[in-house]
Amino acid sequence: MKVVAIIQARMGSTRLPGKILKQVLGKPLLEFQLERVSRSNYIDEILVATTDQHQDNAIVSLCQMMKITHYRGPEADVLKRYYKAASHIKADIVVRLTSDCPLIDPVQIDKVIQSYFLHQHPLQYVSNTLKRTLPRGMDTEVFSFQALKEASEKAESKADREHVTRYMINNPQDFNLTNVSNSKNYSHHRWTVDTLEDFTLINKIIETLYPHKPEFTMEDTIELLDTFPEWQLINTHIQQEED
Repeated sequence: MKVVAIIQARMGSTRLPGKILKQVLGKPLLEFQLERVSRSNYIDEILVATTDQHQDNAIVSLCQMMKITHYRGPEADVLKRYYKAASHIKADIVVRLTSDCPLIDPVQIDKVIQSYFLHQHPLQYVSNTLKRTLPRGMDTEVFSFQALKEASEKAESKADREHVTRYMINNPQDFNLTNVSNSKNYSHHRWTVDTLEDFTLINKIIETLYPHKPEFTMEDTIELLDTFPEWQLINTHIQQEED
């Protein structure tokens, strides 16, 4: 069973264009994320699914530099892009990640993958986002290639094509949905990058933790923010747009 992390990535963000290649300590945010995802104990390969738009050539260049597989597909039909990418790399199990989560913890990714293995079903979907208990930025969805194929073939609405797993989640009678919850609720934390305020917070966290502990964990970040609680106020007012 080949487990592939597919990270959707594009430069054309409406609120913070080029956000995933913004630099901290001389490295683009996407590079930090790819480093962290690569430490998963269960992921066999990582693929960055970007678009066929010229502006995303920079993402391809980073992938080539890091020797990460990439796939280019339609910008708007992200579901099709995912399905084609998963087919291209011959994935059996897909770990869906978004490129605006540079602090994602491989331990949290692996908890979702482990749950997938415990609940295997032909149309299986497991995530830690059906009911949030983790910081936004730890978002991980794991599903079978067959579930992705089913969604790609049956989803018709524009919203379902733009959001990879929306069709699965909205059709629980067809898909076996499982949520992974944390024992303590940390969902009030926001560690995704969608605005300048988000970037300001992520920049502070990485600059503080990465130089002396590159493999810092979710718990390290929470401890840091407990030490500097005022940092959390930087982006608490930001309203999340739908993934």
